[in-house]
Amino acid sequence: MCMNPCIAKPRWHSSLVVIATTLTALITLATPIARGETLLIHPRAESNSDTRYQYDWTVLRTAMDKTRASFGPYEIRESEQQMAPSRVEYEMASADGSLNIFVRSSTVDLEKRFLPVRIPVDRGMLSYRILLVRNADLPKFAAVQNLNDLRTFRIGQGKGWADVGILKSAGFQVIEGDSYDGLFSMLTAERFDAFSRSIDEALREYEKQHDSHPTIAVEPTLLLHYPLPRYFFLRRNAQGEQFAKRIENGLEMMVRDGSLAALFFQFKGDLIKQAGLGKRRVLNIPNPLLPPETPLARSELWYDPLEPSLPTKKK
Repeated sequence: MCMNPCIAKPRWHSSLVVIATTLTALITLATPIARGETLLIHPRAESNSDTRYQYDWTVLRTAMDKTRASFGPYEIRESEQQMAPSRVEYEMASADGSLNIFVRSSTVDLEKRFLPVRIPVDRGMLSYRILLVRNADLPKFAAVQNLNDLRTFRIGQGKGWADVGILKSAGFQVIEGDSYDGLFSMLTAERFDAFSRSIDEALREYEKQHDSHPTIAVEPTLLLHYPLPRYFFLRRNAQGEQFAKRIENGLEMMVRDGSLAALFFQFKGDLIKQAGLGKRRVLNIPNPLLPPETPLARSELWYDPLEPSLPTKKK
């Protein structure tokens, strides 16, 4: 019974409501493309303590800002759920997946399945690796003189990370962990002997993990190098190509005007100094997984830690 006077509605009224609701939803989904807007949805980090991607999304935002005049407005969102690498690839491979962009170390397989923007987001810094080890093992690593010496140690990596194939192809025993946080527990529990990390990852992670894993240390004598560019990846479809073009234009502008280098040193300059790169023994490891299209000849895209040139801060 109606408390207020009821007005009978014809049967076709409900059908019209359904049709109108459906049309509204379709228009809403199409709005970003119809208006020339760009909606980018990237994955949330695997852990609340994982700060590795803050720099990447700042670079993406800057590239989008620089192309606003020519490509229009944009919005960047983060996925609602935390995602492991395998889940990220699943969402990206699905036409109706919840993501349309991610950032990762490049491999031939990734570049076949997804559309790369071939400008290294971190200027190739991920190519240079230092080790997280146990305090008790520091003297053993200090005695390492070459790759054969290092091969006697077990190296820890996340399941599905690009480093796994590189290290295995170089003859290393690699122990894979299923979760990011779990890798630090595995190191402490002697499941492996060293966790190969980029310069900024190792130092940030040491600061965040040391209280809960007090036996972990940053190994101070070795610097591994294997070419490992990190790119933004999008779907291989018309929308992905449109978005990739915009991001590439923005990144090229950042390379030319120096803003990419400025952000790089803003986020990573102090860590580069703390790592003491000039005092380390460099061990070069080949990367057979590197796609032939990698722009290694463009020196302006790559940072060389052995010849650092940190910009002076303006007063």
